[in-house]
Amino acid sequence: MRRLDQLLSSLGYCSRREAMALVKAGRVRLDGVGVSKADQKVDPHAITVDGEPLEAPDGLLAMLHKPVGYVCTHGDGEGPTIYELLPDQWLRRNPAVTSVGRLDKDTSGLLLVTDIGSLVHRFTSPKAEVEKVYLAEVDRGLDPRLIELFARGDLMLRSEEKPCLPAKLEIVSATTARLTITEGRYHQVRRMFASQGWHVEKLHRERFGAYDLSDLAEGEWRMIDVECPQLR
Repeated sequence: MRRLDQLLSSLGYCSRREAMALVKAGRVRLDGVGVSKADQKVDPHAITVDGEPLEAPDGLLAMLHKPVGYVCTHGDGEGPTIYELLPDQWLRRNPAVTSVGRLDKDTSGLLLVTDIGSLVHRFTSPKAEVEKVYLAEVDRGLDPRLIELFARGDLMLRSEEKPCLPAKLEIVSATTARLTITEGRYHQVRRMFASQGWHVEKLHRERFGAYDLSDLAEGEWRMIDVECPQLR
């Protein structure tokens, strides 16, 4: 049970002060009956606002198809942010909605966003070994020897103290490869190719754990069942 005004505020519907106005306007109902007090304790799953159940009262998890040109931070002045692609109400939630890991500005593809801190840790913990699959287009013909090199688990990147974990490389065409990694180091995919003399000209994440973009259009998002998030 939670205080109604605190609940509505945490889910981004209004401020705690504004909750009373919603109640007085008859827009908030408990089990179909109009609520009279904004500070009463309620079951979040029994509340409706304007006839609709509360959105993700137990926490939110969604996938987003990030376009190139968007950054994964909140208003850092580097350009449009991924949060501009999400509903305004999500940005007023507390805890705040954040991305699970990041994709750099020049990389497109699948991002997970959530306001559940434990899920962020669960998806990004090195122990989880969550697979991330990227499609990379490079500036010149690929050498099949990269397959074994990336798979060995001894590739060192500049300024790193530990080698990259084994990664699976599939050569799709002369200049296109699909790379599966289980880490999330800074610009890892680009740096792995650069260490061997290849420049990644285009990079797209196709899959994160068990989730893929399927038919999700660029710039669009889709809710995921938070009850059973899948790592693989």
